[in-house]
Amino acid sequence: MSATAAQSPGQTPGQTPTAPEPRESVRRRRAARPRNTGGLSSTSLIYLVLVGVIAASVVLTAIEGRNFFSQGNIWAVLTAMSVLGLIAIGQTLVILVGSLDLSVPYVVSLATVIAAGGMKGLDSNLPAAGVNTLGLCALIGLVMGLLVGVLHVHGFIASLGIGLVVSGYLGTNYQGSHGDASPDLELLGRSGIAGIIPTAFIILLVAAALVTLLLRYTRLGHHLYAIGGNQDVARMSGVRTVVPVVAAHVMCSVLAGFAALLLLSRTGVGLPTIGSQGRYDLLSIAAVVLGGTLLAGGKGSVIGTIGGVAIFAVLDNVMGVMQVNPFLKDFVRGLVIVLAVAVYARRSVVRRPPRFGGSGPLGASLGTNQKGGAA
Repeated sequence: MSATAAQSPGQTPGQTPTAPEPRESVRRRRAARPRNTGGLSSTSLIYLVLVGVIAASVVLTAIEGRNFFSQGNIWAVLTAMSVLGLIAIGQTLVILVGSLDLSVPYVVSLATVIAAGGMKGLDSNLPAAGVNTLGLCALIGLVMGLLVGVLHVHGFIASLGIGLVVSGYLGTNYQGSHGDASPDLELLGRSGIAGIIPTAFIILLVAAALVTLLLRYTRLGHHLYAIGGNQDVARMSGVRTVVPVVAAHVMCSVLAGFAALLLLSRTGVGLPTIGSQGRYDLLSIAAVVLGGTLLAGGKGSVIGTIGGVAIFAVLDNVMGVMQVNPFLKDFVRGLVIVLAVAVYARRSVVRRPPRFGGSGPLGASLGTNQKGGAA
């Protein structure tokens, strides 16, 4: 047979014939290629679920003889979203950086009694009381940030310890309602646009927009993602890891302080147990996870978190209309969380080729070892 006849298809004349690529090597190379599955992103999926929840709520509300899209019902849903949404946005920042904040319900309770005690029912005291309250919240966040970022205490332990300290202070010094909100703050809690969109919800949208811009277009936002993805790699890349961690905890506590002021505008008095009764620690974490943010950090968005908050607000609203047992409410919430995390975990699995996938003798030998063969 001539040399020309022995040439493989596509081989140019004079080129040295090459051995065919092993089938196992071809399989590994194809598996390593990025795949465009065309599937929905986590944010798109959560809003698709939200549409389904709203559709089911419309039917269930109609069965009870109510209109889900009535003016009062929409107002109630958006109002419920405002407080939990602000706390969940702050929780998103902390989780993105790979930490956690379990102190938010106690910070909310502390902020309501401090603000109400400072206002004393007078509009003239509103600015000073608001600044003092937010400043105290920022100080609490600073302490937690330093514990996590400098002393490397795990966020779960640091926030739990700070939360217990604040809870002990509240239980020792406040046995009931305290202080009085200013009339202007109470008016804020009742005001809105066209009787449908409360002012508190507009505040939530503004906060969500600002934090989204922070995460997308600022160096601090990029560093939050980098540290949450891999803190050691971020440090070796020149990122000062302490500052973003501290900033995330400070912003989380300040947003909890804003949420407390919104609560105070509705209750009129400071309540030392309002945060723990609202379960804002677990619900905020659940809303963040439901919105597609990874608990390990490094991946997530505020837009997804708002979708998770909306799902909880709609579910609570329809279960309230149907007068569902509180224990059944917790069952439904837990079921939604577990299903959401299971779906995200399945969607986030990445198929990778074997670590030692070379086609040479070394790769073949290591590949044989991985399959359990003799080296």
